[in-house]
Amino acid sequence: MSKKTKNICTAITVLLAVVLIALFDNDVIGNAYVKRVLNLAAIYAIISVSMNLVNGFTGLFSLGQAGFMAIGAFSVAIFTVPAEYINSIFYLEPMAPWLAAIRLPFVAALLVGGLIAAGLSLLIGYPVLRLKSDYLAIATLGFSEIIRIVFTQMQTITNGALGINRIPGITTMWVPFGAAAVCIGIMVLLIHSSYGRAFQAIREDDIAAEAMGINLSAHKNLAFAVSSFFTAIGGGLYAALLTSVDPKQFYFTMTYNFLLIIVLGGMGSVTGTVIASFIITGGLEWLRFFDEPLTIMGVSIPLFRSGLRMVVFSVLLMLLVLFYSRGLMGQKEFSWDGIYARCKKIKTNLAGLSKKKGGA
Repeated sequence: MSKKTKNICTAITVLLAVVLIALFDNDVIGNAYVKRVLNLAAIYAIISVSMNLVNGFTGLFSLGQAGFMAIGAFSVAIFTVPAEYINSIFYLEPMAPWLAAIRLPFVAALLVGGLIAAGLSLLIGYPVLRLKSDYLAIATLGFSEIIRIVFTQMQTITNGALGINRIPGITTMWVPFGAAAVCIGIMVLLIHSSYGRAFQAIREDDIAAEAMGINLSAHKNLAFAVSSFFTAIGGGLYAALLTSVDPKQFYFTMTYNFLLIIVLGGMGSVTGTVIASFIITGGLEWLRFFDEPLTIMGVSIPLFRSGLRMVVFSVLLMLLVLFYSRGLMGQKEFSWDGIYARCKKIKTNLAGLSKKKGGA
C-alpha cells in the first residue's frame, strides 16, 4: 500500500472519529448513559496506556495505578471546587485556610496533580525499582494503599473518608477524548524516541541493555514517572466525570481493571490497549442485564441475579485469552499495511476455494 493511500485512509478514519464524537456530543445519536460510558472508556485508555508504558514497554510489574489516580483525582477536587461550597463540604473540620485560598482552572489542577504524582513516583522509584517481578508488584501495590489510607486521614485537606463532591463536571465529550488524544500521542512519541527504544531494550534483557550503556535506574525511573504523571491526569478527568471523589473509590482492586485491559489488548501495544479499553468498559455495561432478575412465562430464572454479570464476563475473557494468549494485538500496532495484507490473504483464500469448487 502506498504512502499516499495510507495517509488518505488515516485522514478518513480521523474524520469519521471526529464526526462520531460530534454526533454523540450533540445528542444526535446515543444518550447521556452512552456518552458517560464512552467518556469513561477514553479516560481508562489514558490510564491503561500509561500503565502499559511501564509494564508492557519497560518490562516492570507495577500495580500502583490506583494510588496515582487518587492523587490526580483529589488534586482536581481540592483546587477546582467553587469557594462558596467549601464550608458545606468540609463541615466536620474546615479545609486548611492556605489551601482554601487557592482556586485553579481545571487544566492547571490536572497538571498540578500530574506533577505531584510524578514527583512522588521519583521519590519512591529509586529504592522500589531495584526490586523485580512479584516483589516490585507488591511494593507498588502497598504504596497505592498507603496513599489511599493517608488520604482517608487527611481531614483538613481531602475531607477524609467523606471525600469531596460538587466538583465542576465535564460538559462535553471533547474534554476526555481530546485529553486522551494528547496524552496517548505524547506517550507514543516517547515510545518511538531513543528513550522508548531504551525502555524496550530493558524489557527484552536488562543485563544486555546495561552492557550497551543504558542507565537502568534512570530509564526505569523515567518510565515510572511518566506513567504516574499520565495516570494522575486520568484520575483528575475521572473525578471531573463523576463530580465527586472519596478514598473508597481507589481500592487496589481498581488497578486490576487496567491490568486486565493491557493484558487483553497486548502487553506492549498502544492501539491494542486503546481498543481493549473500549471493549472492556462497554462490555461490562452491556452485560449488566445479567444482574437483573429474569422471568420467562412466569418462571423466574434463578441464575440471573447480582454478580452473574462478572461471572459471564470472566468466562468470556478466559475464552478470549485461551485463543489470544498474547492479547488482541500482542506487541504489534494497528497498521494499514497489516489490514491490506489480511484482506489480500482472505481474497486469495476465497479465490482458491472457488477454483476448487469449479474444478469439482
